[in-house]
Amino acid sequence: MTLDDLPTPCLVLDLGILKANLARMQAAVARHPGLMLRPHMKTAKSLAVAALAAPGKGPITVSTVAEARYFAGGGFRDQIYAVGVTPAKLDAIAALNAQGGDVKVITDDIDVATAIAAHPGPLRALVEVDCGEGRGGVTPDSNLLTAIAGHLGARCAGVMTHAGHSYAERSTEGVATVAEAEHRGAVLAAERLRAMGATVDVVSLGSSPTALHGRDMAGITDIRAGVYMFGDLFQAQIGTHGMADIAVTVLTAVTGRKPDRNAVLVDAGAIALSKDRSTEKAPKDFGFGLMLDLDGKPSFGDAIVTRTHQEHGEVRGDGPLPFGSLPIGALVRIAPNHTCLTVAAHDRYHVVDGGREVIATWDRVNGW
Repeated sequence: MTLDDLPTPCLVLDLGILKANLARMQAAVARHPGLMLRPHMKTAKSLAVAALAAPGKGPITVSTVAEARYFAGGGFRDQIYAVGVTPAKLDAIAALNAQGGDVKVITDDIDVATAIAAHPGPLRALVEVDCGEGRGGVTPDSNLLTAIAGHLGARCAGVMTHAGHSYAERSTEGVATVAEAEHRGAVLAAERLRAMGATVDVVSLGSSPTALHGRDMAGITDIRAGVYMFGDLFQAQIGTHGMADIAVTVLTAVTGRKPDRNAVLVDAGAIALSKDRSTEKAPKDFGFGLMLDLDGKPSFGDAIVTRTHQEHGEVRGDGPLPFGSLPIGALVRIAPNHTCLTVAAHDRYHVVDGGREVIATWDRVNGW
């Protein structure tokens, strides 16, 4: 089977690029003695990708109960479910742990901590710390941090934080500054919990930018990163990887030609590409994606998906598009604006390795 045989739209995953991205992150983490990479599988959601990213069924991070169940079924025992847990989900997590899993939940709420401590099943929890992102978590110097740990009691396993605000930086130095604040916050929180006698086995932090560019990881047990595996147009602009390092693209077919506005229509629309606009405030706005040729090369200049409808995408070129080589049915590929959301509507990856031959099909888990 080759790319020409696939239904459109669908995901194409280049194995060689994926492996290079994984090796780059492994090398970055290896700079710090004792630091463990705990890859976040929220983007890939695939056992085959996890086998490469966390060899030997190593520790991983997940973002849904469905992921936790899927990866536990594939032998990935050590997990952090890195979304604030609700009491209604504790039974499902405890059931996985009763079957041999070690799925740790997170919380920043005293009532939830109390529910975790009272639950009859095997559960361990991390206190979520806010190191500056302003999403979930408690500040590392707050009384609430120690109060939550106190309510968790023996179920406390440590702390975790996430520097998602590193995505707002536009330089390596800026990311490194965010990474150091993330590091300081996590270590301070861990020290305060240890001082009160709480168990702190895990001190976890990370985002792809801070994992790559953080300079000091002393006192950190593991680092979580996920989007680095596949990359996207936004991450390429903030220095996570280069433009040639985007491993996942959307294969799509030309469905319309509009020379009067120098545009083509494709059958990858808002669902296949997502409507995320993460590059809108980046130096280069790539709209809803960049059109590449069938080999994944930027042969059309900056041919950008400027509009999306449910199943339609409109691509406009910055120079004259070669309509003679873009007949109806011609196959092209779209590099994603934000790969995490682009892949979310698809149920499988069609794997290539630098060419057009499809060498494997890898499933992925969706839902919650």
